[in-house]
Parts: sequence; C-alpha cells; structure tokens
Amino acid sequence: MNLNDVPEDFPRVAVPAVVTGVQPKIGVREIGGRYVAGQTEEERYERWDICEDLARQLVRVARKDEVEHPDQSREQALHRVRISVSQQGWCSEDELDWLIGRLAGLLQA
Repeated sequence: MNLNDVPEDFPRVAVPAVVTGVQPKIGVREIGGRYVAGQTEEERYERWDICEDLARQLVRVARKDEVEHPDQSREQALHRVRISVSQQGWCSEDELDWLIGRLAGLLQA
C-alpha cells in the first residue's frame, strides 16, 4: 500500500458526522490516542483502491454498452453506467463523480 498512489483529485470526506443536540459536538474519532476528524490517509487510500478497481471492472461493461447502443454517444453509455452504480450504493456521490471521470479516461486509453 502506497498512500502516494491516491490521485489529488480523489475526494476527501470533509465532515464525518452531524450530531444533534443542544450542546455543540464535534464528529471525531480516537485513533491511536489521537482525535481524528474525517478520513485518515489509510481510509482514503482504501476508498480510492475500491473505486479504482471498480472503474477498471466497468471498462468492459461500458464497452459492451457501447456495442449494444452504437447509435448513442459514449457520454450516454457513461450515464447509464453511473445510474447502475449509483443504485448499488457502492460509493458516495463525490466518489461516483471521480469514478465516472476515471472510467472515461480508461475508455480513451
């Protein structure tokens, strides 16, 4: 695992939690004796690795979709893939934006 493999444009989780109540609260976790807000670099790497793997798997799906719908554009194929992945709930909306952009790049290669 190389944390430097994560591209800068891969999204970060900015606000980890919203807690209701009268008293002000901060959504943090204790990890290794330190309080951490948001993702650790390791957690971000793990999310990127999942999304990168998924994007690579979806290349075949998107190409099949393009063959099945030769009269439609690549953007339309990507839109259909996006809808399918979104319905699965595998990633956040920000991650899905990144994933579809990565998929588009892989299809151009």
